[in-house]
Order: sequence, then structure tokens, then C-alpha cells
Amino acid sequence: MAGATRPQNRPLSPFLTVWRWHITMVASILHRVTGAVLYGGAVLLALWLLAVAAGPEAYAQVGWVLASPIGQIALYLLVASLAFHLANGIRHFVFDTGAGMKPVDADLTAWFAILFAIAAPIGLWALLSFGGLHR
Repeated sequence: MAGATRPQNRPLSPFLTVWRWHITMVASILHRVTGAVLYGGAVLLALWLLAVAAGPEAYAQVGWVLASPIGQIALYLLVASLAFHLANGIRHFVFDTGAGMKPVDADLTAWFAILFAIAAPIGLWALLSFGGLHR
């Protein structure tokens, strides 16, 4: 609209500092963060596959990095990101059906997704370590 004036003191869109933090807000932010982490994990997976294809020397170097404490933390975070992104994606799929939209239900499912992300890597480690898959 040509000639329309804008008020100088109009309200700005609220930011994180304005809202009271709640678990569904944390879950929304974590969903975006874990999506980015998984993108980086896909790149690392491709590099790992290139090292496998390059031969035993390259694979040994990558194996050494993955066995280091930093590599173990990175693997834990990748599995936790995958678990959270999966659980939260299922949560949103259920939301798309119209179910679980009450605040109490949304809070409960957000907590479940976060706790699943913490427990899934530990459960995977226990399964691989003590599950008898490597006889």
C-alpha cells in the first residue's frame, strides 16, 4: 500500500526470552537440532563407507577414531538423535490424526520422546555388549 505509514512502536514477534519454557517447546527445538545432527551423521556414514572401501589401513584409522572417547560420545549422540527424531516424528504423525493434542498428552509424549532418546543408545549398547549376538 503506497503511502501507508508504519507505527514506530509496533510490537515485535515474541522470542524465546518472552515465552515460559515448556517441554513441548524443548521437543520442537530438539527435533530441528537432531535433524541437523542426522544430516551430519549421514555425511560421516558416507566417509566411513569410503574408508571401508579404501582398505584395511584407512578402515583402521577410522576405527581408532570411533573407539576413542570422542568417537564414542559422537556415536552416542548420533544414536540418541536418531531415537529422538524417530519418536518425535511418530508423535507428530499421531498429532496429524488429531489425537494427542491436549496439553497434558502433548507434554507426556514430549517427555517420552526425550527419555527414549536417552535410553535407546544405552539399550543398544547393552544389546550389542551382552545380547549374545557375537558368538
